[in-house]
Amino acid sequence: MEEIKNAIKSARTALGIEFGSTRIKAVLVDSKNRPIASGSHDWENRYDNGIWTYTLDDIWTGLQDCYRSMAEDVKEKYGLELTNIGAIGFSAMMHGYMAFDKDGKLLVPFRTWRNTITEPASEALTELFGFHIPQRWSIAHLYQAILNGEEHVKDIDFMTTLDGYVHRILTGERTLGIGEASGMFPIDSTIKDYNPTMMDRFDELIAPKNLPWKLRDIMPKVLVAGEHAGTLTEEGAKLLDPSGRLQAGIPLCPSEGDAGTGMTATNSVAQRTGNVSAGTSVFAMVVLERELSKAYDAIDLVTTPTGDPVAMVHCNNCTSDINAWVNIFREFADALGVEISTPKLYDTLYFKALEGDPECGGLLSYCYLSGEHTTGFEEGRPLLARTPESKFSLANLMRANLYTSLGALKLGMDILLKEENVRLDRMFGHGGLFKTKDVGQKFMAAAIDTPVSLMETAGEGGAWGIAILASYMMNKKDGQTLPEFLETEVFAGSEAYTLEPDPEDVRGFNEFAERYKKGLPIERAAIDYLK
Repeated sequence: MEEIKNAIKSARTALGIEFGSTRIKAVLVDSKNRPIASGSHDWENRYDNGIWTYTLDDIWTGLQDCYRSMAEDVKEKYGLELTNIGAIGFSAMMHGYMAFDKDGKLLVPFRTWRNTITEPASEALTELFGFHIPQRWSIAHLYQAILNGEEHVKDIDFMTTLDGYVHRILTGERTLGIGEASGMFPIDSTIKDYNPTMMDRFDELIAPKNLPWKLRDIMPKVLVAGEHAGTLTEEGAKLLDPSGRLQAGIPLCPSEGDAGTGMTATNSVAQRTGNVSAGTSVFAMVVLERELSKAYDAIDLVTTPTGDPVAMVHCNNCTSDINAWVNIFREFADALGVEISTPKLYDTLYFKALEGDPECGGLLSYCYLSGEHTTGFEEGRPLLARTPESKFSLANLMRANLYTSLGALKLGMDILLKEENVRLDRMFGHGGLFKTKDVGQKFMAAAIDTPVSLMETAGEGGAWGIAILASYMMNKKDGQTLPEFLETEVFAGSEAYTLEPDPEDVRGFNEFAERYKKGLPIERAAIDYLK
């Protein structure tokens, strides 16, 4: 307790604040990178005139309430007023579009990553660059606005993402961490900056529009982890903490996206490591040793907070259909008058899946509650199919449901691991799929034929991850890389529970995956005929 109090009094602390899609979270860490206080604020995006957005008032009232609750946590636990902090970092949902004029006025409502309104721009830029540009990327939003002939485009002085906006208001600096910048525009990892050739191509593309700016002029400066990204101004301190207790002059690290903070929080920033988050949606990130040979629609290319290339496979659907099946068994139990807790129900059904045939007894399932861009579907229809010869048992049903929750992910990962021969030594898992011991972890290992580890110290998620990046800027030794800092200063002594892929499970999952690919026309027919 005294050690923590001294760290707070002497500002040997780091604060991370992350804007998630439904919650803003703050985590304060001590000099040993342990979480010592936290706070949060719940918020929701709104659908306004066909745009998913948050208002500026949402952003600032939410941030202030989040900071206040963290400061109150410090006061309650340690009896101290928080007046100074060693370093601060901000993180947020990646991508999206915030455009400002020369007076700092927001020109159009914030367009978040959730909007799928940029398909023409996404396709045109992917062809122009020979590099996959997802719809949610900032450059796709900008070019779509140009294609739409939107009036505000000529007045743009600065374009950024949510965390870049918050960082700029609090410091006056127009910067962005390289991982977050890689969700705005393609990065050249050899120079740790935007790809200059692609920037030139974009300027040539829009030259006939005679706009008064060049792309680089309106983009944030790219910084890598460990660099200083400005200090908290007097106005910024009062905006963050309206009570007036927080001092100005606190250094800030480069702001980052939630992908970069997730990599940091799972110690997955070194080459040949990766992490997979499996819940409502599922995405895997693999740190590459080299660039891929070509662009793939199923794979996004971003970077670590230090600028190393990362391949991301992002799928919209994972556990929602499993939850629907579990609810069916909940209704059955209720009809029998049997009381069973939700955790026990999930565990019972998940453990039953371990008894199933390695290839699920010939069952085929798709968990597409919504569209799935990885396999080319704009809508979803959950379905289950089998032949008369299939072994239709509870074990095979649950195994098929768990396999299919990773089906689209496996297709993307197969491109990386089999077609591109990407080397992956370890994969860290987190999310609801892994709550039942061994089951989700075992099937994930089979899907990617790679050991999957769960960490004992997952910390506090992305907010903890950006706090660690702020701590790295403040505490790193000369020449110490981020992977070295994480290994020696953050995760030293932390244990991971690892499962190796079972060869029979790998064989079975590969057989299921072939059935999954061949059956995609069935999913298409369901979309076409089940309206």
